[in-house]
Amino acid sequence: MAGIFALFFAMSAPAVAGSRIKDIADFENIRTNQLVGYGLVVGLAGTGDKIRNAPFTEESMQGMLERMGINIRGADMKVQNVAAVAVTATMPAFARSGSRVDVLVSAIGDASSLQGGMLLVSSLRGLDGEVYAVAQGPIAVSGFKAQGAGASITRGVSTHGHIAEGGIIEREVAFQLNSMNVLKLALRNPDFTTARHVAEAINRVVPNSAEMIDPGTVQIKSNGEAMAQLLSRIENLEVQVDQLARVVIDESSGTIVMGQDIRISPVAIAQGALTITVSENSVVSQPNPLSDGETTVLPATQITVDDGQGKKLAVFDQGDSLRSLVRGLNALGVSPRDLITIFQSIKAAGALQAEVVVQ
Repeated sequence: MAGIFALFFAMSAPAVAGSRIKDIADFENIRTNQLVGYGLVVGLAGTGDKIRNAPFTEESMQGMLERMGINIRGADMKVQNVAAVAVTATMPAFARSGSRVDVLVSAIGDASSLQGGMLLVSSLRGLDGEVYAVAQGPIAVSGFKAQGAGASITRGVSTHGHIAEGGIIEREVAFQLNSMNVLKLALRNPDFTTARHVAEAINRVVPNSAEMIDPGTVQIKSNGEAMAQLLSRIENLEVQVDQLARVVIDESSGTIVMGQDIRISPVAIAQGALTITVSENSVVSQPNPLSDGETTVLPATQITVDDGQGKKLAVFDQGDSLRSLVRGLNALGVSPRDLITIFQSIKAAGALQAEVVVQ
């Protein structure tokens, strides 16, 4: 229990260092692009698609072999060393022709493993339908699956793998950064105070170049300087990040994450629970010697009740912070599961000055 609350105490310590602009904001139109394609993996040791269960794999094999001058239409194919896969990659911003990217490969048929497979050359397209990259290479799979007549073992996912630098960029996304005179920063967590701090930090380095447009946007003017040069000067500037007081609760796992700016109004909390434990045992009843009785098994039920009388009442004063709140709840001896109910009850009473997000 102490280890759990230690994390909360660490979070409640005031932050001294700021965050870099590049870590809290995105630059307008400077982003990655998602690519997707379809391909065939060959060289599997009998763990590929069952042709009759995956007709698209058979059609893909026929089309590939026909392009190589081999006609197998109408042939009875029973190979199991080929698998149809979906191929995905992320194309970085400003990627140039010839640069390489990592590729992810996932089975879409009933292949049991891609271990030891080789992806044949596959085209990767963007949402506009154009081919931006091609991928090929041996697949690295972290998981495995072993099966025998009476048992099997599986670790990780053997139908998903990656090819390090397996994709080659063939088409570039045209974007002339230095031709822009105005560019916008989009804050990943919009906040008026943070946006003002960003604009002030930029103006200290490049006077009259930044303006806060809204909580999530700061506009930058180049003032004659090349935009790429300007961004390189401001992206490492540190700013103090502000945020809403928020408590995030994941009921499925019992996880609670709290920000440091949480404040509470005067409130008293008593936490306890009624626990009833029922234990069933069996007792053997033996008849007296030389009697006509029979040996029987009788149930023996034991019931214990814990009404939580050892629980204490904690009182929190006006303006108490996260540290005081956690220290008091720790004194009550509550579990993370109980904390969920307590925070929801404090919020319902109007004493928690923070947003509660339940996932």
